[in-house]
Parts: sequence; structure tokens; C-alpha cells
Amino acid sequence: MIRTTIRTVTVSSLALIASLSAAQAKTEIQWWHAMGGELGTKLEEIVAGYNASQEEYTVIPSFKGTYPETMTAAIAAFRANEQPAIVQVFEVGTGTMMAAKGAIYPVYELMADMGEPFDPADYLSSVVGYYTDTEGNMLSMPFNSSTPILYYNKDVFEKAGLDRDTAPKTWAEVEEFGTKIMDSGAAPCGFTTGWISWVQLENLSAWHNQPIGTLENGFGGIETELTVNGPVQVKHWENLKTWQDSGLFQYGGPTGGNDAPPKFYAQECAIYMNSSASRAGVVANAKDFEVGYGMLPYYDDVEGAPQNSIIGGATLWVLQGRDEAEYKGVADFFSYLSSAEVQADWHQFSGYLPITQAAWDLSKEQGFYEANPGSDVSIQQMTLNTPTENSKGLRFGNYVQIRTIIDEEFQALLSGQKDAQGALDDLVSRGNVLIREFEAANK
Repeated sequence: MIRTTIRTVTVSSLALIASLSAAQAKTEIQWWHAMGGELGTKLEEIVAGYNASQEEYTVIPSFKGTYPETMTAAIAAFRANEQPAIVQVFEVGTGTMMAAKGAIYPVYELMADMGEPFDPADYLSSVVGYYTDTEGNMLSMPFNSSTPILYYNKDVFEKAGLDRDTAPKTWAEVEEFGTKIMDSGAAPCGFTTGWISWVQLENLSAWHNQPIGTLENGFGGIETELTVNGPVQVKHWENLKTWQDSGLFQYGGPTGGNDAPPKFYAQECAIYMNSSASRAGVVANAKDFEVGYGMLPYYDDVEGAPQNSIIGGATLWVLQGRDEAEYKGVADFFSYLSSAEVQADWHQFSGYLPITQAAWDLSKEQGFYEANPGSDVSIQQMTLNTPTENSKGLRFGNYVQIRTIIDEEFQALLSGQKDAQGALDDLVSRGNVLIREFEAANK
């Protein structure tokens, strides 16, 4: 009896040791990312699904803060030879990452080297074009691509005597609707916005088919210069200043505008412009009212508007300096992330664009868009017209720092230190200095 018990314990112990050894034998892949809140929880769920789907690799996701903080941390880690295999970098970091040729492992090379099936034609062209080189090779893996849209409070609209099912289409309507909302007492503020740089300058320009910079917004070479101080941009910033002074518009803060979402959730501001990927947060936080969705407003006196919006979000860059076993795992993980089922689920939960045609088709087949009116607004915006040289995106060196300058100049405008023309002229001048520095460092 004693021997049987000892034998059972011994066999169980050996089985446990074998199990632990097998688990320890899995190749670990470090992924640094910038997804917090509901999106971060969903990201970890996706990773857990991958880890459970196979026995060779374990992806370990690590939240590193905001997009700029994550990118800065990865650069510092690479210099210390402590870099992760994968880092999530937002779209405006593309130019900087492309220039770091010795630091990155281009995705098209990775997938070919590791023998992983990969066809760029499977991905939406409006997404892929942002992350390819001049030969059309994909340098990073699209994961969370978004575009800004308009959210509005249907209940407040109705209280103000507006049609609860009609979003404002033009900036004139935003002013008209917002004034009516405030005058009626339905809400104290007409609208707010996240990301002044991305929504109210970069996308404003593309949406009106206005150049953001020379050389196809930087796609044509690093000798580019900013041109966001034209008549359309000046007019819009002048209006934002006027609307801020009247209370129609409430500034939500720099970078992502962290003060903007609470203004919308608390029903202080009736209209809110931000990423389509804010949908998950909006749905989770707008508990006492019904949310409506619309495209970005446009000025109807600008010829060609609306054109198409441009993407934001981020892609996954692979860093050099890891071993081949890890890279095989990265390639396998990227195939999993790109599968129609994973991407459709991610798109439907988050509001990010479906990065593949298969994920888009699957979402249609599942009846997602019919069951969730407005969930396809981002796709409609991106595909409204064939992108032009002015509306396919932007690619400038040191643009992370330029985004900071945009916020500084906008704050100078709101405080009355500068007018719109002066603020945008200074933005262009200061930004071009950084672009020239980037050019000199990468010739």
C-alpha cells in the first residue's frame, strides 16, 4: 500500500515535472504595446488565444504607456541590447522606423525567411500603402488601423429639437446644431475633439484634399516640407478659436485629448470627434444615452471635399537582435493575428478597421454592420474616394516631435498669443527645422 502510494506520487511528480519542462521549453516572444483600458484587455485576450492554440511559442504582451512612450522605450532598449521582438509603433513613427534600417526586420523579409505564407494583396490597400516602401514591400504588420469619425448624443439632439438620427455633415451644420443645443439648454457645449493634430489638422487636410507637405506628404522622399498653413487650415483654426471663445467648442487637451472623452460621456458636449477605435470606450462609458455616428464634417465651399480620411493607429514592427526561434514564432503569430476570425473579432469589438478583405467580408456575413448601425462609418470614409497624393497619408521624419509642436501652436492660438495664420506659419517653420535635421541624419 505504501509502495503504491509512493509510486503514484512519484509518477505524478514526474508528470508534473515533464509538464513544467514542456511549458518552459516554449519560446518566449516579447511584445511591447501601447494599448490600455478596454483595448488592452482585448489585446491580452487575443494573445491568450494564440498561446493556447499551439505548443511552441508564448507571446508575452507588456504595456509600455502611450504611443510615444512605447516607441521611446523600444529605442532605448535597442541601444541597450534589451529590445523586444515586437513593438507597436503609431503611424507617425513610420518615417523614423523606416530610417532605422539596422534596427528593424522588415515584415516582408521576415515572412519569407521563416517560410510563412504571406500575400500583401490580402490586406486593404488603404491600410497597406501607409506602411510600404517605394517598391511596395510591407515593412511592418498592420494590426490596429483607425480613422477619426464623429460621435454624437442622440438624446441631447432630440432635447434640442434636432433629428436624433441625423449627424451634422458640414462644419456649418456643426455650428448650427451646436448653437441650437446650447441655446435650448440641452447641453452646455456643442462639441469637443481628441487629437487636434490628427483630427483637426492632418485629417482635415486630407478630407479637403489639401497637401500636408510637399513630395506627396513625404512619401516621395525625406526632402519634404510641411504645407499645413494654407487657406483651408487657417480658416478652420480661426473657426476653432472663435468657437472656443463662445463655448461652442471645448478644447480636450494636447496629444490624444484626454479631457475630451469625459466631456462627451458626462453629456457636457453633444458631439465628439475621435478615433473609430474609441468606439469600445464610447460604448462602455455612454451608459445614460444613445450614441450616433457620422463622418467627419467638411467645408462645402472647398472643391473636392469630402475626399477620404487617413488612418491612424499603429503597426507591429519587428526588431533585429533576437534569435531565429523567436522570429519563427513572430511570423507564426502574425499569421494568427491576420486571420479573418481574429481580425473580424478585433474590428467588431474595437472599431479599428478590418485590415484584411477577408475580415471585412466575414463581418458582413456575420451581419455585424446591419446589427450595429454606424459601425462601418470608418470604412466608408476611408474608401469614399480613391486616395490622392494629398490624402493617402503622411510620412515625415521626427513627426512625433512635430505633433508636440502642433499642440503647442494650437494652445498659443487659443490663449490669444497668436492668430491662426501666425500659429500655423510658426508650426510649419519649426516643423521643417526638425525635418531638415532628420534628413541630415539619414542621408
